[in-house]
Amino acid sequence: MKIVLKYMKSYRKLAILAPLFMLIETSSELIMPKLMTLLINHGVGASNSNYILKMGAGMIFVALLGIIGGIGCLIAASIVSQRAGTDLRKDLFTKIQNFSFHNIDTFQTPSLITRLTNDITQIQMVILMSLRMLIRAPLLCFGSLIMAFSIHAKLAMIFVISIVVLAIATFLVMRKAVPKFKMVQDKLDGVNTVMRECLAGMRVVKAFVRHDYEMEKFNAANEDYKETSVKAFRIVVLMLPLMMLILNISIIAILWNGGIQFSIGSLRIEEIMAFITYLMQMIMALMMIAMVFMYISRAQISLNRVNEVLNEEIDIADPNHPIVPEKSQGKVEFKDVSFRYKGGSGEPVLENLSFTVNGGETIGILGETGSGKSTLVNLMPRLYDVTQGAIYIDDIDVRDYSIHDLRKRVAVVLQETILFTGTIRENIMWGNKNATEEEVVAAAKAAQAHDFILELPNGYDTELGQKGVNVSGGQKQRISIARALIQNPSIIIFDDSTSAVDSLTEKRIRQAMKDSHDRCTKFIIAQRISSIKHADKIFVLKDGKIAAQGNHNYLMETSLDYQEIYQSQMKKGVVIDA
Repeated sequence: MKIVLKYMKSYRKLAILAPLFMLIETSSELIMPKLMTLLINHGVGASNSNYILKMGAGMIFVALLGIIGGIGCLIAASIVSQRAGTDLRKDLFTKIQNFSFHNIDTFQTPSLITRLTNDITQIQMVILMSLRMLIRAPLLCFGSLIMAFSIHAKLAMIFVISIVVLAIATFLVMRKAVPKFKMVQDKLDGVNTVMRECLAGMRVVKAFVRHDYEMEKFNAANEDYKETSVKAFRIVVLMLPLMMLILNISIIAILWNGGIQFSIGSLRIEEIMAFITYLMQMIMALMMIAMVFMYISRAQISLNRVNEVLNEEIDIADPNHPIVPEKSQGKVEFKDVSFRYKGGSGEPVLENLSFTVNGGETIGILGETGSGKSTLVNLMPRLYDVTQGAIYIDDIDVRDYSIHDLRKRVAVVLQETILFTGTIRENIMWGNKNATEEEVVAAAKAAQAHDFILELPNGYDTELGQKGVNVSGGQKQRISIARALIQNPSIIIFDDSTSAVDSLTEKRIRQAMKDSHDRCTKFIIAQRISSIKHADKIFVLKDGKIAAQGNHNYLMETSLDYQEIYQSQMKKGVVIDA
């Protein structure tokens, strides 16, 4: 629970104020039965109306103090829990933003969403309950016990027996319930995973008419979550009837023993009534404690899950003393680079790659699926770190750059085109938040996006739906290219990012970039030879190694792999000379 105290520390004044208010409320509740005893004994019993009026007014005043204390505690506790939860959620989100691709791969997206929402809500709830119930319940419990002993010590022993029995019962129940709460959170992650996959792929589901399959999958996950939750809470709900049984047995014991004490004159009726009131207060306090411990147990699981993210070691971080090159030339050099995914099969995805690319050159990368094309380019901006060897940009190891500086120099147009909710202008300006209108238009023109943007109802101010659902695949790719170009990088990577663009438009994009970004080093991953035929050098990747390299004409003469791809595309009618 150290993390809870850490985030509450910023609001310690309110965190201290809440128990003080609760002390006022609890004190008023403990005094009330005693005042009632005095009222009956000296007022009603003696037919003293003045005493009744004075004592009645005093009881109203005490009740008002209790109400003020309760409201004050609730306000203070609510502020602390909400603000602490907000701070924790912000830090958690910030940590996730700094994750490398490997860190992101470690946690599934639905699990991260659950940790950011449900788990932090559980933590907020336990902070609120702790500041109220965890202070109120012990005060009420021990206060009732002390008040009972002050009235009649022998009869108060019933209270002690009740506390021991309830403590044992609570321990046994919680010991069985706590492990199941961890399972509940895991099952909730499973439900979120199924929902996210279905919603993200809704168009595919509809296209293949797989509604029934998705419903079966969701119902299975949902049913699993329900059954686990029912098992967990079935144990917990035993607490209430168990406590009520102990309460009723205790009341009977007090009435029976109290009756005996009354018959011998050592106890008055009003004192027996006060005893029963204190007993009920004590039992209710113990019920509160049990409920708080249940929430703490659930919150502990949530805390562990949040801590897993906060304590996750970010494997790609800024160096202690980052280097900034004097000139940005776009030169790239791989020296004996090997890479394997952590937690993978152990087989290298890339093995002993060495090559040099001079600034301003265009490099095409071709290869079969799984040959390591995307992995190769992801290493340059340090989306992943090399397992062995080194990558140099402008003669400086990429690990010696600050991440911000490196990724400003190396722009990436990823294979999966992601656009954000907002206007087209806002999406393009993701690459440069300080870009002028002229720069936005210039980038859009270079990406061949300007014309179709102007045809939209609101032009550059057209609102895009989630993930850009209201534009076509080719249009999304062109906006994504404009977003990278406006960054004005020294190196730009196209990871199969024109696959949805026709050959003529692709040719225009190449020509526009040649005019506007001729000094920029370009890495182009493509499936079509037409996309990279113009490149200064083409790398043919096979099993994580460069099987051949050279320009198009050289590879047509020397590389069987390249010739095979060329002939295959010719047979399929793919345009080669675009």
